[in-house]
Amino acid sequence: MKMAKLLTALRGKIEILFIGALIMFSTTNAFSQNAQNSKTVVVYFSCTGNTERLAKTAATALDADLVQIEPAVPYTSDDLNWNNSKSRSTVECRDSKSRPALKNKIDLSKYDTVILAYPIWWGMAPKIVYTFVEQTSLDGKKVIPICTSGGSGLGRSGTDLARYASKGAKFAAGKAFSSSASSQSIRDFINQ
Repeated sequence: MKMAKLLTALRGKIEILFIGALIMFSTTNAFSQNAQNSKTVVVYFSCTGNTERLAKTAATALDADLVQIEPAVPYTSDDLNWNNSKSRSTVECRDSKSRPALKNKIDLSKYDTVILAYPIWWGMAPKIVYTFVEQTSLDGKKVIPICTSGGSGLGRSGTDLARYASKGAKFAAGKAFSSSASSQSIRDFINQ
């Protein structure tokens, strides 16, 4: 009789341990699948091709998707003439409220990490990148800014963009690269 009670009690504890182990395995497996399913996208704006080269290198290095921010009205070489105080890019950069229209709407719902690549114009991100961060939901996304620059570096462009993005966006520290940056240097930076 005592042996029967002992076996019954033991069987109940084994069942509880088995169920607990099964729940733990399922939870661990779900976390593992989420990590494997996490996706990265490189979103970039480029007029001259320098930032596009950087973005393509980053996308290849990170096995990420690649999406271009397209202006509704494309920029011409005259628009980019920094020597002309009336050029489109100069006027936009001087106007804190300037938000050039986008040609394309970018859906980032399936991505966890957004690498945001852009050139530096007059020490800041082009205003069309502000349009992008204001009009695109970045809630819950890790956003890593990278840029190309003729000499001024990233500056405060990443922190400025973070102020205009949705409050749930998690901006990381960014970095300036040359347009000919190596895959390895980009991968090393992103993996920090």
